[in-house]
Amino acid sequence: MLKTTPVPTASHATPHAEGVSNDEFRAAMSRLAAGVCLITAHEPPLTADGPRGEDVGMTATAFMSVSLDPPLVLVSLREGSRMDDLLAEQPLWAVSVLADHQLQVAGRFSMKGRISDRLLFADLPYVRGEASGAPLLTGALATLECRTENRVEAGDHTLVVGRVLTAGLPAPDSAPLTYFRGRYRHLGA
Repeated sequence: MLKTTPVPTASHATPHAEGVSNDEFRAAMSRLAAGVCLITAHEPPLTADGPRGEDVGMTATAFMSVSLDPPLVLVSLREGSRMDDLLAEQPLWAVSVLADHQLQVAGRFSMKGRISDRLLFADLPYVRGEASGAPLLTGALATLECRTENRVEAGDHTLVVGRVLTAGLPAPDSAPLTYFRGRYRHLGA
């Protein structure tokens, strides 16, 4: 009888050297509820007389406070993503902490193969941050403008630590939008 060794059908099921597979890790981490943010930055024009710059945005759930003194926050960006590439060049960026009524905003900026960011911002109510020049959503729970202090490569992501330059509370009494078990959720009262 000929013995054959089964070949894994997907790399996700193959354990890493440490023993946990991508699927096991993803399932475990999906049980950690997270707030949802829109990270934004303004890409400046390439030349002074060239076409105007463009606003860029992405949905993030891997965002956290790092330090009170000085005020620092951290966002995790997929390595090689448009936002990772932009923040490698542009040190100023912003965060809008999304309220539960902004579910469509979260979905819009997390789509794969999406349309241009210019169109994604077209009908959103926002103000332009004075410190960063980036869009800050009008109905957000909180907004922050940041300047990158440090970038750390971590596996397939880049951890960007930013010093908070401004903080605002556009809609502080709204309920937060959360992300749990792979879906956006409303926090029960």
